[in-house]
Amino acid sequence: MTGTPATTVRHAVHAVPTPDGAQLHATVDGPEDAPVTVVLAHGWTLAQASWDDVAALLAPDVAAGDVRLVRYDQRGHGRSTWGETDPVSIDLLGEDLAVVLTTLVPRGPVVLGGHSMGGMTIMALAAAHPEVIGDRVRGVALVDTSAGELSHPPRTAVERLQERLLPAVGAWAVAHSRRVEGWRRLVPPSNPRHRRVVRGILYGSDATDAMVARGADIMAASSVRSFAAFYPALGAHDKAQALAELGTVPVEILVGEADKLTPVKHSGRLAEAIPTAHLQIVPGCGHMLPQERPDLVTAAIRRLLPTP
Repeated sequence: MTGTPATTVRHAVHAVPTPDGAQLHATVDGPEDAPVTVVLAHGWTLAQASWDDVAALLAPDVAAGDVRLVRYDQRGHGRSTWGETDPVSIDLLGEDLAVVLTTLVPRGPVVLGGHSMGGMTIMALAAAHPEVIGDRVRGVALVDTSAGELSHPPRTAVERLQERLLPAVGAWAVAHSRRVEGWRRLVPPSNPRHRRVVRGILYGSDATDAMVARGADIMAASSVRSFAAFYPALGAHDKAQALAELGTVPVEILVGEADKLTPVKHSGRLAEAIPTAHLQIVPGCGHMLPQERPDLVTAAIRRLLPTP
């Protein structure tokens, strides 16, 4: 009995150099002559593995030669290095994305997908390089993300104290990273208490234990430095004035109804500012829609693919 021959999908791994010396770990699946390339950017303290479920659902499109898929680790995350720029910023991540596009997708239509900090990265790209939106970039998916106002001026004495102490605490954590890592190992992601905390912060009521365990493992692989260095960058992120640049292409906005990190109101502001946007609020889900509802995220990406 002869079965159907397996389809061979081209898979490549790249180290993309940035001007300040960072090496961005990227994986590319699919043929170079595919009619469109999908580029996915992940969130804070995660890695490209957080897109695994979406990538699996896009696999038939890749195997058919209809889509080329690019995923990469943001600097200081996953297998990517840091580079010389300090402090880091979301604007710097936008420049990294521009380098990824120039290096790995030098021609042809592109659809961008960004989760959390990855969505902010896309906004920074649009602000600094508006010429690529509508020319190269034909569609954008913004998942559980925000254009800014993630922090607010301190309103109480405790908040004012926190504002003064946070930079010092972050610097101390980086300087004593081995000690902090030792403390983290005392409560590993396999620990039920660890998973309860992760579930409470990141996931909605419909998330399975397997989803939470996978997310906890990905986050646990992040360094103390990635937690500490990017926290102030998230607070400083403000791209509300740049959202109009995205209004020249279709934009899909998805947010979990129970998202605690970038609540629904942030996605509502995005939808109000981007005339071409379609907003989807997903019940029973939190901040991790690429894991919690990869089917909806994948469907949104497919809606953005340019028609032949």
